[in-house]
Amino acid sequence: MTNVARKGESIRPTTKCGKLENAFAQYRSELLGTLYYLVGNLEDANDALQEAFIKCWRHREQEPEVRNLKAWIFRVALNTGRDIRKTAWRRKRQGLPEDDGIIESTQEGPQATAERREQLHQVSQAITRLRPEEQEVFLLRQNGQMKYEEIAEAVGIPLGTVKTRMRRALSELREALNDS
Repeated sequence: MTNVARKGESIRPTTKCGKLENAFAQYRSELLGTLYYLVGNLEDANDALQEAFIKCWRHREQEPEVRNLKAWIFRVALNTGRDIRKTAWRRKRQGLPEDDGIIESTQEGPQATAERREQLHQVSQAITRLRPEEQEVFLLRQNGQMKYEEIAEAVGIPLGTVKTRMRRALSELREALNDS
C-alpha cells in the first residue's frame, strides 16, 4: 500500500478493516450500555461486545454490501446479547457488586448521590421489567441513539412496529416510575 500526501495533508493508511474497527470504537459505549441492560451485568455485556466484534470481523467481507454499518453492528450485538441472555439464566449469574458504582458522581453530596442512585435503580428495574422486544427498541433508541429507521433495519421489523414498541415501552416506564 502506498500513501502519497499532498502538501498540507496527513498520511492516513486506509484498510478494508479500518472502517469496521473505527465504527466499533465509535459505538463502543452505546453498544456496551445497550448490552448491559439486555444481559443484566457488566461482565456478560463485555463478553457480548467482544463476541459481537469477532462475529462482525469474521464477516467483514460483507461490509461493502452493508447499507448502514451502525445498524448492522447493532443487529449483530443484539443477537449476541440475546444468545448470552438465554444462557445466563442457566448459570444463574448475578451482577457484580461493583456494577452499582458505575454511575456514581463525585461532585454531588451524599444525599444527592443517594437520591440519584435510587432514581437510577428505579429506572433500571423498570427497564428490566419491559418485554424483551420493547426493551431492545428502547435501549437502541436511548443508548444506541439510533433513529427509528435504523432500529427497524437493525432488528429486522417494520418501522411502524418499532414506533409501537417504543410507545409501549415509554408508557410502561412512565407507569412504573409514577407508581414508585
